[in-house]
Amino acid sequence: MLIILVAMMLGGCAVGPDYRTPLLATPSHWSGTGVATARPALPRWWSRLRDPTLDRLVAEAVDGNLDVATASARVREARASYRQAVGALLPTIANSDSARLAKGAGVSSAAPGRPNLGGPSSSVGSDGTSGLYQAGFDASWELDLFGANRRAVEAAAYGIDASDENLRAVLLTLVGDVASSYVEARGYQARIVLARRTATSQDETTKITRDRLAAGTASAADLANATGQAATTRSVIPTLETAYAVAVHRLSVLTGRPPAALSALLAQPKPIPAPKLPVPAGIPADVLLTRPDVRLAERRYAQSTARIGQAEAALYPSVSLAGNIATSGTKLGDLGRNSSISWSLGPTLTVPIFNGGKLRAAVEIAQAQRDQQFLAYQTSVLTALKDVEDALVSLSNEQSRSRILATSTTAYRQAASLSQTLYRSGSSSFLDVLTAERSLYGAEDALLQSRVRIVSDYIALNKALGGGWDGEVDTLTPEVIDVDTGPHPAGPITLRSAEL
Repeated sequence: MLIILVAMMLGGCAVGPDYRTPLLATPSHWSGTGVATARPALPRWWSRLRDPTLDRLVAEAVDGNLDVATASARVREARASYRQAVGALLPTIANSDSARLAKGAGVSSAAPGRPNLGGPSSSVGSDGTSGLYQAGFDASWELDLFGANRRAVEAAAYGIDASDENLRAVLLTLVGDVASSYVEARGYQARIVLARRTATSQDETTKITRDRLAAGTASAADLANATGQAATTRSVIPTLETAYAVAVHRLSVLTGRPPAALSALLAQPKPIPAPKLPVPAGIPADVLLTRPDVRLAERRYAQSTARIGQAEAALYPSVSLAGNIATSGTKLGDLGRNSSISWSLGPTLTVPIFNGGKLRAAVEIAQAQRDQQFLAYQTSVLTALKDVEDALVSLSNEQSRSRILATSTTAYRQAASLSQTLYRSGSSSFLDVLTAERSLYGAEDALLQSRVRIVSDYIALNKALGGGWDGEVDTLTPEVIDVDTGPHPAGPITLRSAEL
């Protein structure tokens, strides 16, 4: 009883370090100049691209993406692991019933695995057979003296948090990938339209040159150059169509469907989405709260800290209570009579004396793993800060580049129009026309690519700030619904020849 009393006094004791959220220094502001410091508007950031098709695809991807389903299953696993850890804090009770008939000498009246504590002897019949019926309950309870089980529950709780943050991280990546693939697809469509329009215009130039050649005002070299330039422009179209198809296939798979499933939905070209700029970026410390990968790393650090206590508890004594109550009789009617009831109850003390240093090594392993998780947390913070800085710089510089390209495109469009007019009137050489058309096509194509890049940088910035899916995700429904899980006839056993 003294052992039980001490166990009760130590019931709230726990060994190992208690977790404290680390305080990491972060810059007071982003290094870019002219950046809004208002808190970033992260919820449903993709809707600010004002594209209903994109909104639809994001919702479908959240419902159908296989990575999201996998992360949801890990959430269910973590929650079940927590319930399993909590169960270790409670007593366990098991029922056992038995009935035996025996014949021959040396028949014991005790059931296998249970001592005979004074129960009735088997009565031997005239034919030499004896019967014995037993029923009882076994109970055990490990007194968590030094908090090993409580630390396990703590670690499992952190595991739930980590699985939730992992799901958020998967959703963040998914939404960003869907938006990026969609914008790329629209960009390739716009470039295909541009290439076809430019090739058609160059075909008209070729026709004019052919007419001038027939009239003797142009050379065969001019016609060859015009034909070659139109063909060169058309040769770009298959490459762009391939890139477009790859983007559509990737987008279809992200939504959990076959690669060509979205071909009909996206077949009609639409404008490249344009974000509203500038984007509020907040302050660097915000990413500690908004980035799911940072929060995931912090939860894993907390979980590894709790596991140190689990390992240290094994260095100390452990106490468990075990008991049983049983009734036995040579007839079913004898069960439950006072004369046939037996019971036992008592504590068991286990003290580690010598184990070759294994338990201490386990503590050191847990401490080293904790250090690794702490360093991983620090790395995730630095990576998050870098991602935001990179996106801010890239977005700002691409905006400047796009404005320059717009000016260049306007100038080349005027030059192409003037060169065509002068060429028709015979006041300009055909080389001027070719140069102007080639320059205009290059500038327009570069401007389209820059617009895609601006949207891609906008997406990257929102991802870096921690913007992802903020709606509900079903983490309760299993992907595989089992049937006939209760007792049922087993199927035939198939033996392979190699195993016989």
